[in-house]
Amino acid sequence: MSSSSSASSPDDTCTLVHTSQVHIPTLTSERLVLREFREDDFEPMAEFYADPMSSFYGGPCERPIAWRKFAAYPGHWALRGYGPWALEDKATGAFVGLSGMWFPEGWHAPEITWALAPGHHGKGFATEAARRALRAAYEDFGWDTAVSVIALDNAPSIAVAERLGATRESEIDYSYGRAYLYRHAPLETILAAES
Repeated sequence: MSSSSSASSPDDTCTLVHTSQVHIPTLTSERLVLREFREDDFEPMAEFYADPMSSFYGGPCERPIAWRKFAAYPGHWALRGYGPWALEDKATGAFVGLSGMWFPEGWHAPEITWALAPGHHGKGFATEAARRALRAAYEDFGWDTAVSVIALDNAPSIAVAERLGATRESEIDYSYGRAYLYRHAPLETILAAES
């Protein structure tokens, strides 16, 4: 007859591991604050992922999938040490979209990405935010090159890339179809154009 033991096996234990906090710097531009994502940013991101315009970002999708996509942004900071910022309109405090550095596993190259929440297109926010994120990538994070992957039929984002001085390098496959790979100008070129 075997006796039962009340001792736990090593497989039944749980160890709580504390990790250091992820430092996400806050940046500013003329009209925007580029900051960490907060839980209350999910509602406008859920609206974004319900909108047909989100097809360039893997939408439209239901809220549970939108939550997973949303959680990837702060997760990218935790795993890579850089990532996209939430965009906040300085004048109103409204969440208007995202922009920043993006390079998940299997991606083509380190990217500057941007996306705007519904109702915030046509105001220059994407160009302003991407310009600030690109400067941070070069000056603060040590990048020496950056691309933007833009769906062939995403005319607004193509216009943003061209306003930033990026050049169309090639046509590629990406997660959601065919895209152009735009190469951003090096920091020296950007600084010369600004002076």
